[in-house]
Amino acid sequence: MEAETISTLPDVQSTRDPRNIAIDRVGVRGVKLPIVVASSNGPLHTVATFCMTVGLSADQKGTHMSRFVALLEEHREPLDVHGVEHLLVEMLERLEAVEGTIEIRFPFFIRKTAPVSKLTSIMNYEAAWIANSQNGEITVKQETKTPVTSLCPCSKEISRYGAHNQRSHLVSSVTLKAPMSLEQQISVSEESASCQLWSRLKRSDEKFVTEYAYDNPKFVEDLVRDMANTFRHDERVKTYYVEAENFESIHNHSAYAFISGRND
Repeated sequence: MEAETISTLPDVQSTRDPRNIAIDRVGVRGVKLPIVVASSNGPLHTVATFCMTVGLSADQKGTHMSRFVALLEEHREPLDVHGVEHLLVEMLERLEAVEGTIEIRFPFFIRKTAPVSKLTSIMNYEAAWIANSQNGEITVKQETKTPVTSLCPCSKEISRYGAHNQRSHLVSSVTLKAPMSLEQQISVSEESASCQLWSRLKRSDEKFVTEYAYDNPKFVEDLVRDMANTFRHDERVKTYYVEAENFESIHNHSAYAFISGRND
């Protein structure tokens, strides 16, 4: 009796809409779920925030919101670029849509070893996959945000004592021809900085990172140029954009730079 009642309930979303206005994107945002991410060191358990949308034709009243969440609930395999692409394809099939997007943002963790003491600790980063289907083409961007240290070359040159330095955030976003792990992408940012960061350091490590940054000064322009130079010579990379934000220690504002490019 219950099944019969459910089967006879009206499906309002599938009815026609008289206004004849197509919707570019409709779906769910802010869905938080535990996920498993593929990494160089095996599956990594983390928590992601999802945004999932599809295009809606002008004559359709609404989309089926529960199908987005159902798809996520059923997915169990560790995610990577190819897994996200397959997730997008399945979403389009279930929602009977041609165009759509999936955005997955999550904290990513790497166990690192301090440079001198060899003390190990877990360092946290931010990562994302942004998949999009438009005009019959699917693209997946892999994005990382990496905290680093930058030391000002001008300050070093003109000062009798030391040089000002600050925390910086380096963002890179790539579309790939061949696999690149999140760890490898993060490494590009860290190697472009004055010095990388660690969660735990002994005094011997503090001495090392302070002197290393002093010997490796970088403007915000240097940071993005070094990242872009690496990606434009990487055969795995199809397109890229990089950005750097220095949270200045002697100003009440940030310094910022951005570069985008493609490898044809």
